[in-house]
Amino acid sequence: MKQDQEPMLVIIPARMAASRLPGKPLADINGVPMIVRVARQAERAGVGPVAVATDAREIADVVEAAGLVAVMTRDDHQSGSDRVFEAAMKLDPEGKSDVILNIQGDIPAIEPETIRRSALPLTLSSAELATIAVQITDEDEKTNPSIVKVIGTPVGNDILRALYFTRATAPYGDGPLYHHIGLYAWRRSALKRFVSLKQSTLEKRESLEQLRALEDGMRIDVAIVDSVPLGVDTPADLERARQIIAAG
Repeated sequence: MKQDQEPMLVIIPARMAASRLPGKPLADINGVPMIVRVARQAERAGVGPVAVATDAREIADVVEAAGLVAVMTRDDHQSGSDRVFEAAMKLDPEGKSDVILNIQGDIPAIEPETIRRSALPLTLSSAELATIAVQITDEDEKTNPSIVKVIGTPVGNDILRALYFTRATAPYGDGPLYHHIGLYAWRRSALKRFVSLKQSTLEKRESLEQLRALEDGMRIDVAIVDSVPLGVDTPADLERARQIIAAG
């Protein structure tokens, strides 16, 4: 980040509705609610102020009791990106922070360095959106539709320009496959445009929100990182997260 730039704004969207793990943001992980763990890891990254954006008063109360910032948002948002944009407008209405970092609230073991690296591509190119991925080493993951793959062309040291995201096994032929991880660093103007767009054809077909940006012509650059932060979607994931953090 250049010295004359304002720090980026880090926003973690959170809601109580989760079919496989109800009340997920408040799930206890070794004595600390999951959403609080994520926010504290984000603070440790040191890239800018951190806030949790939620439509649930119980989440906001827990976040604020931990000494962190919570922003109440509408309860009718279609996506986390919409919630993040509303929160950004409330936290920074003058637009002092040009970059808005959207971190998922269900990755309690996320490393601060991974958070910092997610925004790196924006400092290296004119990309409107940046995210991260890791090379797939497990053969089963290559054909697993729940593992989203990014297809990209190299534009720098461990940086790809995204050409497509898919649940299929792609690209064909010899070479690495990359697992996309859903952290997004948005240029503010791009996020504003994104949330004004209707769902796109490929977005609906693949059920991948980031395809809306690609279909609109936005450039997405991807930083390659060393490991995938565990996402908590099921009770089994939650138990694994507790074990990982306990082993610390």
